[in-house]
Amino acid sequence: MDRMHKLTLLIIKTGSSVPEAAERFGDFDQWFINGIGPERFDFRTVSVHQGERLPARRDDLAAVVITGSPAMVSHRHDWSERAAGWIAEAHDDGLPMLGVCYGHQLLAHALGGVVGPNPNGRRMGSFDVEILDRDDRLLGQLAPGAAFQATHVEAVLEPPKGAQVVSRAQGDPHHGLYFGNLSWGLQFHPEFDVDIMDCYIRSRRSVLSGEGIFADRLLSSLRPTPSGRAVLQRFAEMVEQTRHGPA
Repeated sequence: MDRMHKLTLLIIKTGSSVPEAAERFGDFDQWFINGIGPERFDFRTVSVHQGERLPARRDDLAAVVITGSPAMVSHRHDWSERAAGWIAEAHDDGLPMLGVCYGHQLLAHALGGVVGPNPNGRRMGSFDVEILDRDDRLLGQLAPGAAFQATHVEAVLEPPKGAQVVSRAQGDPHHGLYFGNLSWGLQFHPEFDVDIMDCYIRSRRSVLSGEGIFADRLLSSLRPTPSGRAVLQRFAEMVEQTRHGPA
């Protein structure tokens, strides 16, 4: 595709990776760009956690990706609540969105859902995710399930009215939500690979130990999760088809 005609994909960055991972692999926004394909869109990153403002105009945007964060949606930071308001309006306008981890929770919160500490505690490592809807445009191709990397403390406790639960995992019945239009929230990390997850677990070793979780057991159970890239590619395909029509 000619660069002059590339679509613009906005990445709402809500935090930064642990330093150990950032030094080796770059930060959250770069992982999404790598997974989607650097040549596919003109990518624009807005770091809302650092006070950067989201664009007042949205008509030149093709889609939005909302990243993970070490912050907690339930803490309702000012920057997070401002982003939630923008996200709700963008969703109402029909702008395609993909929220991941914190982004998944923030999207659910923005649309009227309830987010808080996961009653089942911290989830971290490689997880089997059950795909509940074979007809879901984003995840259905992976039914009945696939493995993904995940790391989170909070979860969507109550989905927004009208949202469809499209995937679940052990300890999280709302692991994937379809919000209507072309908007999804995923608690798992399609942008993580096994090396990033390994780095995360090692960086959290002392925290995990304090919670009675054995990091070595998590490390030994890690496995490759190529389906993550497939999810990002599928989202990109839908965005392109929406704006340009089928190839």
